[in-house]
Amino acid sequence: MIAARSGILGKLLDAADRQTEKHRTTTPLAELRERAAVAPAPRDFAAALGRPGLGVIAELKPRSPSKGPLTDDYRPAGLAAAYRAGGAAAISVLTHEEGFGGSVDDLPIARTEARVPVLRKDFITDEYQVYEARAFGADALLLIVAALPGGQLAELLALTRELGMEALVEVHDTAEADRALAAGTRVLGVNHRDLRDFSIDLTLSGRIRRHVGGEPLLVAESGIGGAGDARRMRKDGADAVLVGELLMRSADPATTIEELSDGE
Repeated sequence: MIAARSGILGKLLDAADRQTEKHRTTTPLAELRERAAVAPAPRDFAAALGRPGLGVIAELKPRSPSKGPLTDDYRPAGLAAAYRAGGAAAISVLTHEEGFGGSVDDLPIARTEARVPVLRKDFITDEYQVYEARAFGADALLLIVAALPGGQLAELLALTRELGMEALVEVHDTAEADRALAAGTRVLGVNHRDLRDFSIDLTLSGRIRRHVGGEPLLVAESGIGGAGDARRMRKDGADAVLVGELLMRSADPATTIEELSDGE
């Protein structure tokens, strides 16, 4: 397991903490709770991924910490509409500001344009971020096992569901998968990217599927370079793939999503 505050992951977590504290100074938690209570009812993230075939979680991702800007014309509304046209099962929205150039303001834009469940993808370690996700219209959020020691994973997962959302619980090895399942995970994300050095291992989803068995839903994340990789993930037991860079660089993201969906 990766130490929560070491290496690349540690830097991203520290940046997420700074972002949260900045937001907390302008919008107190009490106000977020009130906004979350009147936000549009959450859409069913797990059901969207459980449909027949390979689902595609299409990501809004302005830049990458390792590769820099992925587009020079980031328009979340237009991208979300294109993702909807391509048949995306859900939309992932990077809200991490320092590392990925994202914003929580993109969540309601994506939800309106895509009309499918929206996932808040960030480095979440604080209940404030969970309430913030719901207040801005997220239907689901990312929880990274390596970033949540002790009972934090179970606590944030419980709060997420209390607010009507679901969590994509991300792991990078079998020990983390065991922790995720023990916490009650229903949607397991397998990150092929090692957050210690950003290397990619596309065999990881298959190994973890064999380890955990037929349940829960499994999402293959990172390194999906086209329909061939999508076919491989489906064969290895993935229910969905999460794709960001490929779509951000595509001249026709709707068609790219169709190709990925057919890649089973």
